[in-house]
Amino acid sequence: METASTEANRDTRFFGHPRGLANLFGVEMWERFSYYGMLGILPLYLYYAVADGGLAMSKATALSIVGGYGGLVYLSTIAGAWVADRLLGPDRTLFYSAILIMIGHVSLAVLPGYAGIGVGLACVALGSGGLKGNATAVVGTLYSEQDQRRDAGFTLFYMGINLGAFVGQILTGLAQKEVGFHLGFGLAAIGMALGLIQYTLGRKNLGEKAREVPNPLPPSRLPLVGVGLLALAVVIAVLVFGGVITAANLSDVTVWVVGVASVAYFAVILTSRKITAVERSRVLSFIPMYIASAAFFALYQQQFTVVTVYSDERLDRNLFGWEMPVSWVNSVIPVFIIVLAPVFATMWTKLGERQPSTPIKFALGTALMGVAFLLFLPMAGGTGNTSPVLALVGILLVFTLAELLLSPVGLSLSTKLAPKAFRTQMVALNFLSVSLGTALSGSLAEYYSPDSEGSYFGIVGAVAVVIGVLIALLSPYIRRLMRGVR
Repeated sequence: METASTEANRDTRFFGHPRGLANLFGVEMWERFSYYGMLGILPLYLYYAVADGGLAMSKATALSIVGGYGGLVYLSTIAGAWVADRLLGPDRTLFYSAILIMIGHVSLAVLPGYAGIGVGLACVALGSGGLKGNATAVVGTLYSEQDQRRDAGFTLFYMGINLGAFVGQILTGLAQKEVGFHLGFGLAAIGMALGLIQYTLGRKNLGEKAREVPNPLPPSRLPLVGVGLLALAVVIAVLVFGGVITAANLSDVTVWVVGVASVAYFAVILTSRKITAVERSRVLSFIPMYIASAAFFALYQQQFTVVTVYSDERLDRNLFGWEMPVSWVNSVIPVFIIVLAPVFATMWTKLGERQPSTPIKFALGTALMGVAFLLFLPMAGGTGNTSPVLALVGILLVFTLAELLLSPVGLSLSTKLAPKAFRTQMVALNFLSVSLGTALSGSLAEYYSPDSEGSYFGIVGAVAVVIGVLIALLSPYIRRLMRGVR
């Protein structure tokens, strides 16, 4: 009888990869269409004047919300992973999460002011957390552990993410500029609805592993879980209405919550009796990779905080007498990824065992991200919208090269290092590093202003370069801990 891994190795119906990858490629594309389309106009909606259709918040508060919200999206992968591993399995968790995302975008589109922001962002954050981690985990089930196509498959999956991000930002940005913010949010809702329909039609191609519940929760413990959720909701409500958690400090609070959650999560997995000595060593090897990933995303996710403000206030966006929407600037990154992802996928496949180890890929990605920030320095100190758009396009190309070295590889690594009993939750740990970095992108943005550009870009960029060098120096030790995983 053929094993699941043998069948996976023989399935080459989607550009040499399993057929199920096509469905996951599509649903993630539409989810990212909605997510990035909304995120591209969200900071502008928060700090633009009421006369321009915005909510007239201060820039610091708006960027704190964006960074904190982005961090909470990835933090909620913990809940999504737990539900998948203990209650529903990845497939059903992904399906219901997609419905919740659609409800969130509809709320942003139809509910006015702060009501739409509160309900909409909460639903999208929880839904995206449930969808992202489980989509990644299901991609991992399509390949055997030693299948050389894994990194290439995740890179193709990542290409779907960025195809959705590009089209989403273009269409929602244009809708916002020509009609208004709420039409932009409405397009995001339509995109997620299309993704839900497409995923439903292709679920049969995902295989039995996607429907497994790896570590089922005993029915007797369900009431305890319900009480815990209710208690958590009460605590959050008390902190919000008591003024402890505010819009202005949301990113800082998220940084602390994610930091504590990450330490606790590593401790739970490492002390579990359900993992072997080899699995424990592999989890330990992920700690320095987690740190590098958080540092990388603290810079990379500033495309939605500092780079958005920079594009609005410092960039010359006039093209032959027409002013390009602010949100279109960040759509350059998905274009580069759409072009370069197949190149990287082919390169990793061709190199096979000769490709750089995962720690070296992480080191290169983190250091290169720091270099991208250092490239802002020649334009620092200017005033008004005078920075040339082509210069920023070049910097965003470096963003992209760094991302392709680290982000899809991190997704793949988390599935390869995952203990059997914590398959989806290990993926959630990877997303926690993204959560921490994203929240930090909002906190760091508080220190940015046109007057402090030189010191800001110089310090932040240099720190990332140093972290990349340290990971490279530690790579032989990290590889030993990985116990045969490259």
